[in-house]
Amino acid sequence: MLIKHPTDIKSHEITEPSVYRDRRRFLQATSGAALAFAAGASGLLMPTEAAAGRKLDYRRNPQLSTDESPNSLKDITRYNNFYEFGTSKEDPAKSAHTLQTEPWTVRVEGEMEKPADYHLEDLIKSSQLEERIYRLRCVEAWSMVIPWVGIPLADLIKQFKPTSRAKFVEFTTLYDPEQMPGQRRAVLDWPYVEGLRMDEAMHPLTMLAVGLYGEVLPNQNGAPIRLVVPWKYGFKSIKSIVKIRFTETMPKTTWALAGPSEYGFYANVNPTLDHPRWSQAKERRIGEFLKRKTLMFNGYADEVAGLYAGMDLRRNF
Repeated sequence: MLIKHPTDIKSHEITEPSVYRDRRRFLQATSGAALAFAAGASGLLMPTEAAAGRKLDYRRNPQLSTDESPNSLKDITRYNNFYEFGTSKEDPAKSAHTLQTEPWTVRVEGEMEKPADYHLEDLIKSSQLEERIYRLRCVEAWSMVIPWVGIPLADLIKQFKPTSRAKFVEFTTLYDPEQMPGQRRAVLDWPYVEGLRMDEAMHPLTMLAVGLYGEVLPNQNGAPIRLVVPWKYGFKSIKSIVKIRFTETMPKTTWALAGPSEYGFYANVNPTLDHPRWSQAKERRIGEFLKRKTLMFNGYADEVAGLYAGMDLRRNF
């Protein structure tokens, strides 16, 4: 199946794509007995084809990609915000192997013509997958450049046929404390909910990601499907989505409820507005030592500033 993904990958097994491809060639040229001896003698785990990740069939979209170099696979998969698996940046890579991503169904409901449950396979097949290299800045003032593979959200919304009453799109994460141990603690009001205004959701830059580096998403990065909005803060990047709802009123989103003075609904990158507990003027790219200047709308001002014309982005944060 296109979206099959193992659930037992440990963080120490994650390697760069070029490295594990070389290992595959080595595996193919070596007998099983010799491999077992080599692995035992050296203490190295030789990844299987499944552990290395499954390839996705996609096309590259240079028009919607930055020309900056992506972060390494190690950076992207070992430094994550995913409170469902713990509040430390390292927790998701350690704990997310408990998440079962097959089968996966997304419920689509609300102000639309035909509410229904969609199998993830069907959603993927209904639209051409694209790879886009996006800058993503987190509210804690760190950033990464990630080669996402996903579906333009606008393509799916058109298929869902929302009515004229649909002004917002609400997304909900899976709630299952057995699979997501972080949900056993009341650090947030579970399940996690995030939302976009309809024109934000329909913008060409907005996508639902199902992979990175050309392969299916690792669990710690939001498998099997997550939201990516490159001009917004990291907490808009809701993961492991199980429900999409079209609403007439603004959704009550998780972080806006948890800290209304710190996390607003719009959550645009605005370096002129400091977070109550730190400055937004600079950010640190993961893997780099020095900080860099934070750009308005995360550098996507030319593409998205028109969405907020006339709005005071110091009040509507």
